[in-house]
Amino acid sequence: MKYMFSACLLGVECRYDGASSENARLLEIWKKEGGIAVCPEQLGGLETPRPPATIEGGDGPDVLGGGARVINERGKDVTESFLRGAAACARLASLGGVEIAYLKGGSPSCGAGRTSTCWLRSPGWGVTAALLSRHGIKIIEVD
Repeated sequence: MKYMFSACLLGVECRYDGASSENARLLEIWKKEGGIAVCPEQLGGLETPRPPATIEGGDGPDVLGGGARVINERGKDVTESFLRGAAACARLASLGGVEIAYLKGGSPSCGAGRTSTCWLRSPGWGVTAALLSRHGIKIIEVD
């Protein structure tokens, strides 16, 4: 089985606030099985730390389709960075034969079931989670 992980879940300090969300169970999987660690927002060119962002006008599939945007707390449209990061993750997943992605819950990039829309945790998908799912990758959301 080939895995992809949100890098913050493996202890990398890449969250918007410069922190990590280390998950001991996922670290064990990564140590035993390996996998690809990614931060879609960094891959999209955003710095760490960075202003938090939210999806306006829908969720990740809507961003992919052009009907919604990702806006940071300063009002800057960061949609293109989120799309670039999602595309980079999809490319890495394809090259690595990824079958399962463990992604950070609640994120406008990685949320899979819950994401940030209009500054609230809402049902829906983040941009990267939606794109990886479209490529047939099983997404497991982790808090």
